[in-house]
Amino acid sequence: MSDLPRKAVTRTAKLAALPLGFAGRATWGLGKRIVGESAEIVGRELQQRTAEQLFKVLGELKGGAMKFGQAMSVFESALPEEIAGPYRAALTKLQDAAPPMPTRTVHAVLEERLGAGWRELFLEFEDKPAAAASIGQVHRALWHDGREVAVKVQYPGAGEALLSDLSQLSRFARLLGPLIPGMDIKPLIAEMRDRVSEELDYALEAQAQQAHAAEFADDPDVVVPAVVHQCDQILVTEWIDGIPLSEVINDGTEEQRDRAGQLLARFLFSGPARTGLLHADPHPGNFRLLPGDPDGDGEWRLGVLDFGTVDRLPGGLPEPIGVSLRMTLDGEAETVYELLCSEGFVKDSIELDPEAVLDYLLPIIEPARVEAFTFTRSWMRSQAARIADVRSPAYQLGKRLNLPPAYLLIHRVTLSTIGVLCQLGATVRLRDELEEWLPGFVAADELDEEEPAEA
Repeated sequence: MSDLPRKAVTRTAKLAALPLGFAGRATWGLGKRIVGESAEIVGRELQQRTAEQLFKVLGELKGGAMKFGQAMSVFESALPEEIAGPYRAALTKLQDAAPPMPTRTVHAVLEERLGAGWRELFLEFEDKPAAAASIGQVHRALWHDGREVAVKVQYPGAGEALLSDLSQLSRFARLLGPLIPGMDIKPLIAEMRDRVSEELDYALEAQAQQAHAAEFADDPDVVVPAVVHQCDQILVTEWIDGIPLSEVINDGTEEQRDRAGQLLARFLFSGPARTGLLHADPHPGNFRLLPGDPDGDGEWRLGVLDFGTVDRLPGGLPEPIGVSLRMTLDGEAETVYELLCSEGFVKDSIELDPEAVLDYLLPIIEPARVEAFTFTRSWMRSQAARIADVRSPAYQLGKRLNLPPAYLLIHRVTLSTIGVLCQLGATVRLRDELEEWLPGFVAADELDEEEPAEA
């Protein structure tokens, strides 16, 4: 029924061929060197061919393979520039599009889920998908009441494909590790596996999106399309136009980049405080830059899509994050260390030097130390290199720190968002957003001073 390869043997064979392909190209590269071609030229060709094969396979398979590729794509900023160049184009291709499923398959799913008279629900329905992603694709349509809508149709067999791909990818995670220096790929894949059932459940996605749509309904900065209809494998939401963030990254003006970066940071920190939910899939394909109003006046707004993966945080982001960040900025090494120990970032069996921990953290939180910070690929690369260099104290200390399960998704979303900010090259007043939205970042006594005195 679908062009999504579902048979385990087919998908496994495609994915299993990747490490063999890597090894084959390394041999090819050695042969080219033997016959006298320069190491630089051979290396560049090798990287380009590897990127093309890896992300071509991930894109063709959709499912968990493509989802993993999209998650990886926001970290290209961490790659050394001599490697990032050949990889960048291949990585960003996964941020907005994937091979679509046949029209007959789309119609069959719509008929099965909406009934034989599904066409009566729409005044118009475009068969060509407007976007295709890891577990479903989106079609533009006109709802029966005249509203422009986005119709998200889940690929048949998507659940099976997700689990199969992620299981296979985890088997050679070590080979993928060098793509992103300083990042352990295996926990990323494991966390994706844990959330498969949530991502496939369009009812949960509809609830999360509608909660955001209601909260941000009159917001001057953030636009979330409302849910129109939902059933198994089908989600219909209001349509929003705008400039995809991937286009802003490639061709946007400085004003657009800075505004998109500021609003992305604002949404990251304000969302949990306002809705109790953290949007957990911050790759550029899920964001649009919209004019301030239909006439094009006013500041740009950020359109937010795809709430299939969220972290449920009823009390907002955990207060220890804000407290430890504030104390780190204040240089309170002992207090920060005690807080990290109490939250499980340092296991009971391990003892670390509090001053060394502070030295490890300060470069990472540099964007919060200044009034405005310009996120760049070079800054991201310097951080990745510092943590990934096995000879450095930062690497040795980082390997001894622990990431508690409750913080795993928050950590990934934060890193992904920073990756996008670096792709944008945006200058962001991050500290403003932390002071406004992150619990514990502003000390209680400072909050008391800000409150107006009672008459």
